[in-house]
Amino acid sequence: MAHHLTAPTTPTRRVVRTAAALAVTAALFAVTACGGAAEGSPGDKGTVVVRIPDPKNSGVLALGKKDGSLAKALAAAGARVEWTGSSGPFAPAAQALNAGQLDIATGSITSGVTALTQKPGFKLFSAIEPDGAGEGILVREDSGIAAVKDLAGRKVAVNQGGTGEYLLLKALARHGVPAGDVERVYLRPDQTASVYKTGQVDAWASWAAYSVAELGSGDSRFVADGAAVGSDNYSFHAVRTGFAERHPKVVKALYDYLRTGSAAQRADPEKYVNVFTDRGPTAVTGAARELQLRILREGGTVEPITADDIARFESVARFYLDQKVLTKPVDIKPHILDIEALG
Repeated sequence: MAHHLTAPTTPTRRVVRTAAALAVTAALFAVTACGGAAEGSPGDKGTVVVRIPDPKNSGVLALGKKDGSLAKALAAAGARVEWTGSSGPFAPAAQALNAGQLDIATGSITSGVTALTQKPGFKLFSAIEPDGAGEGILVREDSGIAAVKDLAGRKVAVNQGGTGEYLLLKALARHGVPAGDVERVYLRPDQTASVYKTGQVDAWASWAAYSVAELGSGDSRFVADGAAVGSDNYSFHAVRTGFAERHPKVVKALYDYLRTGSAAQRADPEKYVNVFTDRGPTAVTGAARELQLRILREGGTVEPITADDIARFESVARFYLDQKVLTKPVDIKPHILDIEALG
C-alpha cells in the first residue's frame, strides 16, 4: 500500500519535506530579493521598469540580454528591464507576482491552475504548446522499471501541484494504475537530482530544464514522455495585473519580442543554447546539448491564447480537480489577457 506524504512517517521523509519547505522559501527570496523598483515607478527619464527573472544561460531572453536586442525593443515602448532573481518553477514566481515584487514570469499551466486558486494578481498573455519530448517520467537505466505499470509500489519525485505531479497522474490514469499505488515524494525540482541519483526515489517526473541533463548523462531514460501520456501542459507568460493595466504598450512590446524570438529560436536554436558560457553548471554539453537542440527545433512558439488553448487549460484544471490536487474548480477565462487587443 502506498504511503501519502501528508503524514511524515519516517525520519527520512521528515528531512525531505523540511528541505522542500526551506527550498521554497529560498527560491521566493531569490526571485524577490534583487527587485528594487516599486510597482509602476518610472526609471531614468520616465522609463518604466519591468522586472523579469534572470534567464540564466539559454533561451530568447538570455540572447536578448546578451546582444542588447531586448533592451532596444523595450526602449521603443518607453521601458527597460530589471533582472530580478532567476527563472525557475512558477509557484514562487506567482507569489512574487501576487506580492507586487515581480512583473513578468513564465510557467506551465499545471502550476498556473494551482496558482489561480489563490486570488491571483496576474494574467496569462501567451501560450506555448506542450513539450512532448522534453517532459516525462525519468527512471534510471538500472531501475528495473520498464513500463508505467512498474511504478506501482515505487516512490516518484514530483513538484507538488505542478508539471511533475501532473505528468505522473496522467501516466497512471492512462495505464490504469491507481494513483494511491504510487508514493508521490514532493520536492522542488532544483533539489531533486541528488535524491534521484542516490536512489532515494525510484523515478522523477520533470521537464526539460531538469530532464535534459539526466537524459544526456546516459544513465536515465523516460519511461513515458509528455507525448506518451497525452500532456496538455502548455507553457505561458504571465504579467502582474497592475502592471498590465498601467503599461499595456510595454506588455505588447515584450510579447512581440518573445513571439518573434521564439520563432527564430526554433529555426536556428544553436545560438540560444549556452548563450553566456559553455562551461559550468548552467551549460549543456555533449549528448545533453544535442537533446536540447532537438527539443527546441521541435518545440512550440509563443502565441496569443486562443479559445482552443483555454479549453485545454480547463481540461488540466478539471483533471487536477478529479485527482484531488485542487479542492475547488478554477475559472480560467477571467485570468486571460487578450494580448492582440492591446494594439
